[in-house]
Amino acid sequence: MTAFPLLPRRSFLAKAALGMAAAQLAPIVPAFAQSAGTPSLRRLEPLKSIDAGSLNIGYYEAGPADGAPVILLHGWPYDIHMFVDVAPQLAAAGFRVIVPYLRGYGSTRFLSARTPRNGQQSVVAVDIIALMDALKIKAATVAGCDWGARTACIMAALWPERVKALVSVSGYLIGSQQAGKAPLPPAAELQWWYQYYFATERGRLGYEKNRHDFAKLIWQLASPKWNFDAATFERSAVAFENPDHVAITVHNYRWRLGLADGEAKYQALEDRLAKAPVIGVPTITLEGDANGAPHPEPGTYAKKFSGTYEHRLVSGGIGHNLPQEAPEAFAKAVLDVARG
Repeated sequence: MTAFPLLPRRSFLAKAALGMAAAQLAPIVPAFAQSAGTPSLRRLEPLKSIDAGSLNIGYYEAGPADGAPVILLHGWPYDIHMFVDVAPQLAAAGFRVIVPYLRGYGSTRFLSARTPRNGQQSVVAVDIIALMDALKIKAATVAGCDWGARTACIMAALWPERVKALVSVSGYLIGSQQAGKAPLPPAAELQWWYQYYFATERGRLGYEKNRHDFAKLIWQLASPKWNFDAATFERSAVAFENPDHVAITVHNYRWRLGLADGEAKYQALEDRLAKAPVIGVPTITLEGDANGAPHPEPGTYAKKFSGTYEHRLVSGGIGHNLPQEAPEAFAKAVLDVARG
């Protein structure tokens, strides 16, 4: 899961027109019913792959080749099937939809065994910019959840010319190692139990040995009202067998706490991110009303978006995996922000 432990407290601004200071609270989004019984178990396939930066990235593509690009970014511990019911809706609306496996997931592989298995926040965004370059995509609407939402926010902050619009579950998720050093109240620290587990060698070995059951537990805790079945989980769990998955995951959480170094070549990017840059592209943020994962309150991040902005609360027992639990709400947000 992607929220950083500490974010600045700010008053809530739920919807702002570009260039206007006045704002009003956006209406709560009506409940989107979760799938009853056995959900569709279609897969996002066939997969494509392309060399991009330091990776050969596996990805799913749908929609017309000349459609306006939309890139959908998954989180941890999830995979591209987070968007299994979102991608078809966007493709049917005429968008070119790209859903990549992040580094350490699915069919994505490092091109060199010598490349550090780095999970720091900026490097994942660098990967997706490299993917856009490889696919000759000049700019795209970028939408994500968890690590994917953080990556989308970073792309919009550092490369706004490449991001036409943004959809981010749980809002502004850019953090810094410095912020990660500040202790939180005990109840908040408890939510980050896995971060401290991964800080130990016991935790690394435990995740290596038990990644399947570990991921399922996170799904249950993060989405306590989502009644996913075994087949739905197993469809995604295959992606965690990537040979670099454990190393990337553990490095990410150790880096956040300052227990692991990042790569020096990305330090300039991290220095910019540590200043919590304002995001100026049109943005819709989303939150489920039953999110059991650590996440900031909307009021803490609303002023981090200076362009056209709206926050939507999705009701109906929707947890952390909002795109998969409420695909209609997520797809509608992408369509609304992409069409402006």
